[in-house]
Amino acid sequence: MPKMIFVNLPITDLDRSISFYEAVGGRREPKFSNDRAAMIVLSDTISVMLLTHDFYSTFTRKPIADAHRTSQVLLALSADSVADVDATIDKASSAGGKVDPGPKQEMGDLMYGRSFEDPDGHHWEIMWMDPQAAEQGASAFEQA
Repeated sequence: MPKMIFVNLPITDLDRSISFYEAVGGRREPKFSNDRAAMIVLSDTISVMLLTHDFYSTFTRKPIADAHRTSQVLLALSADSVADVDATIDKASSAGGKVDPGPKQEMGDLMYGRSFEDPDGHHWEIMWMDPQAAEQGASAFEQA
């Protein structure tokens, strides 16, 4: 069985966050959702757990960072094409996300990426990479 990842994010408005992540292509899983948390499935192996601040605080003693003011993590997802990158960014924009908070990654025919922030300021990157460049690894980018 492939490993799965569950990205836990502290959020301030559960309904707003559910709507946002559904708008960018996620699916809410009712079996793991309630009035304090929601599981958003992005793929067979990637899910986002949206946790209200009071619930998130039950898992850590550390203060919750304000992702609008500080960077705690950059989350990156792959896309199947340049068009898919742009389509995801357009969906995020239409759903109220902040578009391109980081620089676009434009490396000719090798790689393309853009980013968005969700309503709570969590930074997501959507990246496409040419499959042959991915096979070559870092050396493909050194030659570019």
